[in-house]
Amino acid sequence: MRCDADSTARAAFLSVLGVLAVQLWMFGAVRAAEPAFPSRPVRFVVPFPPGTSADVIARIVAQRMAERLNQPIVIDNRSGASGTIGVEIAARAAPNGYTWALGTTTTHALARTLNPRLGYDPVGDFAPLMLLAESPYLLTTHPGVPATNLQDFIAHARTHPGKLRYASVGNLSLGHLSGELLKKAAGIDMVHVPYKGSTLALVDLLGGRIELQIGTIPASLPHVKAGRLRALAVTSRERISALPQLPTVAESGLPGYQATLWLGLFVPARTPSAVTALLERELESIMRSAGTREALAEQGLEPGTAGPEAFARVIREDTARWRKLIEEAGLKPE
Repeated sequence: MRCDADSTARAAFLSVLGVLAVQLWMFGAVRAAEPAFPSRPVRFVVPFPPGTSADVIARIVAQRMAERLNQPIVIDNRSGASGTIGVEIAARAAPNGYTWALGTTTTHALARTLNPRLGYDPVGDFAPLMLLAESPYLLTTHPGVPATNLQDFIAHARTHPGKLRYASVGNLSLGHLSGELLKKAAGIDMVHVPYKGSTLALVDLLGGRIELQIGTIPASLPHVKAGRLRALAVTSRERISALPQLPTVAESGLPGYQATLWLGLFVPARTPSAVTALLERELESIMRSAGTREALAEQGLEPGTAGPEAFARVIREDTARWRKLIEEAGLKPE
């Protein structure tokens, strides 16, 4: 009886091994049959409308990546809610490398602080691949304001506390926060005037109805070059190629000041490492090319090449820095 039982047990064990072997073989066959990445078009979610800086840089990168990957890169503009709608769509995509997202300071460093009920985790739901570009702001004033540089403007503001007005493209926009950071660093009191767009703000600045704008380079630069506005400083860490003679805010007596809108490429978290490694290599190649850098510079963008680790560090630092400012200034969404 024992012999029969042992034989039965052995037979059952061998049967299980056989089933496992077949399953492993089938799994290996399926894996072997999977085409190498990429084998079909890639969707690039841009959470802002066509024609914006985010859309422009996405199309510059997409064109060059399509050539290197030998697959179409399809731009999918999903705008709304300061970019968070499109980013949430990308966060829910399959982590297989076929969905990319363009993220910004707003969508990945500010969004969680400004919206505790945000529908995605800026850190946990994404893998950052590369910081593609930075868009610093120009501090511009009307020529009628008695200030030829930032220190003159600060001195003027100190003698007129609460009287000078500065414009941004909206409450809790990065331009608004940059102004609050300037107020804190310089110890001045100014009134924030939010606008629905840079064009409306420029109209009032050109008309002398506001004293300062913290605006994007593409919108402000033509007026500066024409002499209709005076540029006081740029908010980036280093001077910009478009105005190499213009000092940074930090160089103008406020060391450590820096405020730029960065734009980067993300994929959903848990995307296979082999896929992200391939994308990182190709991105680094195109971002270091002279053609890409010139195309970005023409749009008033400073090219970036920070890879995954450096980019993740930028996100962490900006998240902490802007959260602290928002809390200290008591700023709240409207």
